[in-house]
Amino acid sequence: MLDLFKSFVDLGAIVVLPILIFIFGIALGTKPKKALVSGIMVGIGFVGLNMVVDLLGGSLGPAAQAMVERFGLNLTTIDVGWPAAAAISYGTLLGSLSIPIGIGINLLLLFLGLTKTLMVDMWNFWHAAFVASLVYAVTQDFSLGLYATVTYLVMIYLLGDIIAPAIKKFYGFPNITFPHGTSAPGFLVAIPLNWLFDRIPGFNKIEADPETIQKRFGIFGESTVLGLIIGIIMGLLAGYEVKEVLQLGVKMSAVMVLMPRMVSLLMEGLTPISEAANDFVQRRFPGREVNIGMDSALSVGHPAVLSSSLLLVPITILLAVILPGNQTLPFGDLATIPFVVCLMAAVFRGNIVRTVVGGTIYMASILYVTSWAAPLVTKAAQSANFDLGGNTSVTAMAEGGLWPTWLFIFAGNHMPWVILTLVLLASLAGLYYVNKVRKS
Repeated sequence: MLDLFKSFVDLGAIVVLPILIFIFGIALGTKPKKALVSGIMVGIGFVGLNMVVDLLGGSLGPAAQAMVERFGLNLTTIDVGWPAAAAISYGTLLGSLSIPIGIGINLLLLFLGLTKTLMVDMWNFWHAAFVASLVYAVTQDFSLGLYATVTYLVMIYLLGDIIAPAIKKFYGFPNITFPHGTSAPGFLVAIPLNWLFDRIPGFNKIEADPETIQKRFGIFGESTVLGLIIGIIMGLLAGYEVKEVLQLGVKMSAVMVLMPRMVSLLMEGLTPISEAANDFVQRRFPGREVNIGMDSALSVGHPAVLSSSLLLVPITILLAVILPGNQTLPFGDLATIPFVVCLMAAVFRGNIVRTVVGGTIYMASILYVTSWAAPLVTKAAQSANFDLGGNTSVTAMAEGGLWPTWLFIFAGNHMPWVILTLVLLASLAGLYYVNKVRKS
């Protein structure tokens, strides 16, 4: 059974999600033809989105590396990116178990009415597997690794329920949520930062959503032109020749245009399933609400997210240089920054200035956590027989540097059963409050 789950996961998100969308569609009463077309459209959307992300990473990665070499930086831990982190996570028995555990917990919580999240994005259970693998690397206790998996998944379902209203309000996606390990943690980081920004005289008056910027700066406020400018600046910092500078600028401009188009394809496929899910719930459980748990890729095409993320790329590299004690060389996950800040942008109501400032603070913390967690990530990679490519120390910023990773590693080092139990109980209490108390 575990081999079957692992083989299914190994098909990749572009195959796994369409199959799951089709199965859910049929189970929810959608006609087979409609469910099949929806699944295929979601797969097409992810193929297109992956192509754009690859374009982004394939352009920014070499530019970042050229900048590092040009300025003679000495950073010993390489950021191998989320694809490597996912491969490491699912490369062990503990990682393979995260999928059946995640499904079982979701069904149980739905049955008890303790969550509104119906998880479709099962491929992204690798986030739970990643964190649990690090706990196991600390403790060498398999049962504790399983307990960490359960605790993380309950916590992520709580975050999914908390962020759903903000997703509906800012992105306009009804009955969609993102219980996504890379994106959801940033939502809680942004809330206190937004409170602070509201109380800084002058700063709290800055209006910098994409529409306002476009009105004030004309053509220079257009997202395509902004992408061109940022790409050119990156090329100049990398020491590229004129031809390469201009090509990088056009590629970044292309990302600004193509990313939203790919997201629209995803939504085209997902909308019928979301509607069917709500009809199903209303028929069988009147008064209850369900939100489809999806990949936060649906949000990264927003102009505020893309513009802020492109600005944060050179800022993150600069932070890696100037932060004392940082060991991480940003590379593989530079293209994942949109996923890191997409829910921060929702809290900041699309304000690009706030998203960039808040994202800078967040990225600084991520670099420190990745540097601290790198030995454990490297150990987990070795346990999964992952090819380190000649590197002696590896990490992944978009998961290895987030606050849940820090929390679970801290728990592994200090009274793991006690701290993880407290996190689990707090998450269950949060789910009870959000879905039972606040509802009434």
